Formats: sequence, structure tokens, C-alpha cells
Amino acid sequence: MGVLKKFEQRLEGLVNGAFAKAFKSDVQPVEIASALKRECDSNATIWNRDRTMVPNDFVVELGSHDYERLSPYAQQLGAELSTMVRDYAQQQRYSFIGPVEVHFEQADDLDTGLYRVRSQALAGSQSQGAPGYGPPEPVASAHPHYPDPKYAQPGQPPQGPAPQFHSPPAYPQAGGMPPAGPPGPGAGLPPRPPGPPPGPAPAPYRPPAALRTWVEVNGMRHELTASAAKLGRSTDADVRVDDPSVSRHHAEIKIGPPASIADLGSTNGIVVDGQHCQRAALRDGSRIVLGSTTVVFRQTEG
Repeated sequence: MGVLKKFEQRLEGLVNGAFAKAFKSDVQPVEIASALKRECDSNATIWNRDRTMVPNDFVVELGSHDYERLSPYAQQLGAELSTMVRDYAQQQRYSFIGPVEVHFEQADDLDTGLYRVRSQALAGSQSQGAPGYGPPEPVASAHPHYPDPKYAQPGQPPQGPAPQFHSPPAYPQAGGMPPAGPPGPGAGLPPRPPGPPPGPAPAPYRPPAALRTWVEVNGMRHELTASAAKLGRSTDADVRVDDPSVSRHHAEIKIGPPASIADLGSTNGIVVDGQHCQRAALRDGSRIVLGSTTVVFRQTEG
């Protein structure tokens, strides 16, 4: 059984009476759960061969009307969403650096029915010893510290190796001749204490990897090779979106980095990752709604 289906079944025991009325707006718990899954996938970081870390602290931002409806039940809903994230992470073999928590905040710039999710990897005391929590084992430093030798003070025992002195050069007995030339520099002085070993050689220069960028529209993949691409219903658009609710020249994507999208004065506007906007930054996996069509933005290193 999928994690979203299990989440819906657990939620059935909570959604009754006043709690059910909180979800009569456009924001639904399953939509938030799907957004949290995408947030894990988009921010997954490979630490080593056996561990992929994902965020564990999530904040769901809601418009004032939706937040007012949900706030009395935020603790119960947050606990159910946290359980869903843990189930999904176990299914995907993801790990966390701390306990999973989901919070709700009010965002005055969001309209009713819109939401926004932000996340971070946040360590916590509960993570100590818990399975799936914590960073990899620490690695010993490649540059051990070499302290300077300490010499004994008058009346105190030595705290480290005593300095060693070279004997002065011997001269021949009376009647002989001194050695030709003066003694070399540093003769008769104590040796220098050992210094730290030389550091590792600098890594060779590697040119930045090229970015591959494309969008997915109704199951079709459109590669974006120019610095900017226009999306719209017109036949001369770089990416044609066959949707009567989409304007002829609806929006323009700039590849970047960083990548971004801007509304070109369309009739119905654009929604990026659940938020109405005129302009927005894009990341790999961003979902753009044009009219009634969802466009998925993809950008990876080639």
C-alpha cells in the first residue's frame, strides 16, 4: 500500500465534525503530503554509498484564511504528516539527521487555497542513537597537529624532549692548522623543532559541468537549449502548450543559472510550486501551472 493511501486512511479517523470543515478550502492534506514527498526527493543529498540524507524539518506556509481554519488542528495534522514522511523515507531508503517535524505558519502573501513548503536538515537531541538519524562516522583528520617542544623551566622537570646541541668543530692540537674556512652557518646551534608535514597537493582544476534543461508538458519532453524559451499556445512559441486557457505567449523561462520564469502578461497568470506570481526562481522539479496545464521544469548536470 502506498504511503499516501495509508496517510488518507489514518486521516479518516481525524476528519470529523469541526476538523472536516477546516478542509473545505482548496488546500487538502493529501496535497500537502505530496508536496512534502517532492521536497524530500528534490533535496536528497548522497553522503556515502549507503546513506542518502533528506530534510527533516518542514514548514508549510498557508494564507491567512487557510491558516485560521487549520491552526486548531495543526498539531494533529503535523504528527500525521511527520509519520507519512518517515514512511516514505523508509520506502526510499532515505535517512534523517534529526527527528521529523512538520509545522504550519501564516504567510500574508498567499491567497486562499495556495501553500508553500520550505525545509531544512536540522539536528536535534532526539537523534542521538535513533535508527536512521545522524551523520556518518567522523573521519580522522589528515593533518595531525604537531605541538612545539616545551623546555624545562628552572626548578621544574622537563615537559617535553630537551633540545639537543651539536658539538663545536674540533681543532687540531697545538702546532696544527685550523680547518680551512669558517664553520658553516648554524654550526653549534640547536636543531629546529620539526614543523607540520606538507599539506595535500591542490586538486586539479575541473571545469563546471554543463547543465541540461528541459520541461515536461503532458508527458512530452522539450529540451531547452537557448538562453530563454517562450511558452504559450502560439505555433511560434518555443514550447507550445495546447490549452485554450493558455495565452499565445504566456510565459518565458530563462535558463540561468539561476533559472527563472516570468509572466508575459497572460490572461490567467502563472502558479509556481503552489504560489501565484509574476516572476519566480526555478529549481529542478518545480511545477508550473499555465491555465489548466502543469509543466514540470527539470535541470541537471549533464
